[in-house]
Amino acid sequence: MADDENNRDREHLTALDGDEEERDFGLEDDSGAVIAAVGRQVKLWREAAGLRAAELGTAIGYSENLVFKVEGGRRIPKPEFLDRTDEAVGAGGKISAMKKDVEEARYPKKVRDLTKLEAEAVELGSYAGGVIDGLLQTEEYARALYGERRPAYTEDDIERLVAARMARQVVFDRRPAPLLTFVQEESTLRRRTGGRMVLRRQLEHLLELSQLRHVEIQVMPMEAEEHAGLGGSHRILKLKDGKAVGLNEIQLISGLISDPRQVQILEMRYNLIRSQALTPRLSREFIEKLLGET
Repeated sequence: MADDENNRDREHLTALDGDEEERDFGLEDDSGAVIAAVGRQVKLWREAAGLRAAELGTAIGYSENLVFKVEGGRRIPKPEFLDRTDEAVGAGGKISAMKKDVEEARYPKKVRDLTKLEAEAVELGSYAGGVIDGLLQTEEYARALYGERRPAYTEDDIERLVAARMARQVVFDRRPAPLLTFVQEESTLRRRTGGRMVLRRQLEHLLELSQLRHVEIQVMPMEAEEHAGLGGSHRILKLKDGKAVGLNEIQLISGLISDPRQVQILEMRYNLIRSQALTPRLSREFIEKLLGET
């Protein structure tokens, strides 16, 4: 029974952070069905009103191409698009009423599920060995990461994924505030993802976050001889109900870990990693030094 529950958990939640997150992004997830349905309704109402796509676009202040994309389920409409369309075709609020569904579908299901977990966490710990942790990323840095993905994402995909990643950062504003701890490999702080200025702003952002009382950022220096995190990036979330779950990041097969024994192993490793990394104070000094060199 326990194994069945763990398997269901892994199937239900596979969203991870860093550069592996949303690797299967696309409108094939549940949000795709919602966006496609909204697009069909927009088209039906437009045609019932006797308007061509170009005419609707002119009436609501959008291009004909964008109207076609929305109707075809290839672009997620903004709230103002739906409101203006509702008025232009005389839908009497029926199109505007879909804004809530569209807003929930704006982000991939994986991200929505992970956000729910983070909203339940009273403590979150993350070790990131490949890139800056997603919760710590600036918008520019996240966009640069998604731009490097292969197979390549479309610009629309990238914008949607960046928006989803930024939306998750509300965890920093939660009250009561959860304890958020991060350990970053030194190499992730030196790699000029997106270019020199993107990295500079990313380092400045890390320093700003490190000043928050409920946030601790540590650096694992490359010269460290002892390192318990060589098995890969992972995170631990301790939830309000006292349970803990792990997220293990391995390309293509990453996912949620809920088996208490496995979570305990990840937690033990994370605690060791924190003890082997620079302290938060020394880490701030280290990041300031890197910023001066960048």
